Amino acid sequence: MRKAARAETPLGKKTSGFLSRGDLVPDNVMVKLVAERLKEPDCRAGFILDGFPRTIAQADDLEHILKDNGLPLESALCLNAPNDVIIKRLSGRRTCKSCGALYHEVFHPPAKPGVCDRCGGELYQRDDDREEQIAARLRIYEEQTAPLKEYYRKRGLLREINGVGSVDEVRKRVFQALGDGAK
Repeated sequence: MRKAARAETPLGKKTSGFLSRGDLVPDNVMVKLVAERLKEPDCRAGFILDGFPRTIAQADDLEHILKDNGLPLESALCLNAPNDVIIKRLSGRRTCKSCGALYHEVFHPPAKPGVCDRCGGELYQRDDDREEQIAARLRIYEEQTAPLKEYYRKRGLLREINGVGSVDEVRKRVFQALGDGAK
């Protein structure tokens, strides 16, 4: 989504307003973004969708997109963590305005506060990474996205993963959930 918004494609322009406010991108726009992306050659070898689908309607649309492109859906991962952990992780994120490098105030701080190690650019906090926006996103998640667990559980695709721990610990759990072929 952010790449399309930066590229200022027609679909990206529609997306950028929602992203800057921390709102969910409407289903019709989101589905089109995903459908376009999954047509790219690098998706033929496999792909991971992060943050999509978020609603049952999007999940249904994804099934059609995948079928139309001859792509299988092997697993649906759900990384579980308490809200306070999620808020701490997201509110500490910082992004470089120049090169897009990502940092975290606690878990991956830059050598010099507010300055990108890679290019020296200014680091900023995205509007949707502020605590009040995160809390609103978590409420929306409970209403609209949490039902996807049952949707994918019924299809035998849901893999729930403990999302608490270091990046390496969680990554290891993800690989275990996907099987050895995911490495």
